Amino acid sequence: MDSNDVPPFTPPPPPFSPPPVIMSPVASRPRKSRGWMIAALVLLVLLALSVFGNLSQWLDGLMPMPHVGSTAAGPRMDEMVVEDNDSANKIVVVEVSGIITSGMMDSGGLTMVGKIKEELKRAKEDNKVKAVLLKVDSPGGEVLASDEIYRLVEKFQTEAHKPVITSMGNLAASGGYYVASASRWIVANEMTITGSIGVILHAYNYRGLMDKIGLQPNVYKSGAHKDMLSGDRLPSEIPADERLMVQSLIDETYGRFKQVVEKGRGDAHGKNKDEGKALAADWKDYADGRVLSGRRAAELGFVDQVGNLDDAVKRAREIAHIKNANLVEYKVRRDISDLFRLFGQTEARTIKVDLGLEGPKLQAGHLYFLSPSFLN
Repeated sequence: MDSNDVPPFTPPPPPFSPPPVIMSPVASRPRKSRGWMIAALVLLVLLALSVFGNLSQWLDGLMPMPHVGSTAAGPRMDEMVVEDNDSANKIVVVEVSGIITSGMMDSGGLTMVGKIKEELKRAKEDNKVKAVLLKVDSPGGEVLASDEIYRLVEKFQTEAHKPVITSMGNLAASGGYYVASASRWIVANEMTITGSIGVILHAYNYRGLMDKIGLQPNVYKSGAHKDMLSGDRLPSEIPADERLMVQSLIDETYGRFKQVVEKGRGDAHGKNKDEGKALAADWKDYADGRVLSGRRAAELGFVDQVGNLDDAVKRAREIAHIKNANLVEYKVRRDISDLFRLFGQTEARTIKVDLGLEGPKLQAGHLYFLSPSFLN
């Protein structure tokens, strides 16, 4: 055998092979939920808004905010162009819509009377404003609020020497007519429901219901009439002199209503002369709470003209002696601070009225210039 044919040396195998190394899979770390982080973030945002809201209310009490274009304290209001007629002159549109009330209208703390007061103030200060168009669509409302608006309109015309022309909408009755009667000129659509000159005081007597369920009132009072208008007395327990007192109060307020109509329409006719309408000689016969159409109201002199909003604008231009004017409104400005206020409020302050569907409840013991039949 040739030496070259010798097989290579092969070492003997080991007595055993090492077991294979088995690597255990690395466990994946569970993903943490981010829900708690989102919830915490939302809570922090709400807390911050609440803090800023309360702080904003506190600062509002210390420093009243001036409105746009004036240094006087008042709500922040912006001028909005309703109809652009490419004119330097302006006619300001002021709305009296819904129930006339002294209560709060919105979260900004404005009342209807306060808003109209501010609008007329700005219209007085702006030399470009030549007239005010009062849009009335209201069944009336509180006696005091109606009288305050009437006085504001009357004072504005006297001090600003700018006319107020009223345009009546669907309804301008009772307190709605009361505020309109201060105007220099009144325009009503022939289908407008107006008039309803009168006063109503609303109260319930629920003593019969109390007797049925066995509920007996215990009343302690300082005077014989301290529980006047209370609903827990039997009608037979109400003395005659008390009924006369209540009726006397109604008659006194009703007399004020008629004085307002007579003065307002008389002053307007003195300025309008034969162009307008004078009250009919027997107008008081129609001031008994009845409602009138716009056309009938014109025949009796309660309004000057049968027409629409365009007719009222045209008449405003004529009385103000201008050829054209832009129609503008003053709108309360809304910003982030109004959102903050929502988180600091503890009571609802909004009055929502949907005429024909659900009317507001009359408060017992309150006097109203109101046509409640339109609210049922």
